[in-house]
Amino acid sequence: MSEIIKNGNDVVIKPGIDVVASMAEDFRNELVSATDETGGTVTIDLAGVDMVDSVGIGVIIATHNSLSQAGRKLKVTNVNSDIYGLFTTMRLNRRFDIEKSE
Repeated sequence: MSEIIKNGNDVVIKPGIDVVASMAEDFRNELVSATDETGGTVTIDLAGVDMVDSVGIGVIIATHNSLSQAGRKLKVTNVNSDIYGLFTTMRLNRRFDIEKSE
């Protein structure tokens, strides 16, 4: 279960575990619920996440697409260097904001 923090119209979702196939359906449901309840920017905070597989990437891209159609933005923050490299190789940084962890 992800930690969900609402701040006005914006929401931050912190999965806290690897975003992989085994948890993707629950994560997708949490994202849909959180985005339906707010109208601003959605931030996925990947602090504590060491791995994102293809299914997890699909969930993130689907979230971006849904938000984009509604004129909203997605941010992904606290991305470790391995995941950041994967996201930039896939050019996802051109579709939504990605912030590398320090």
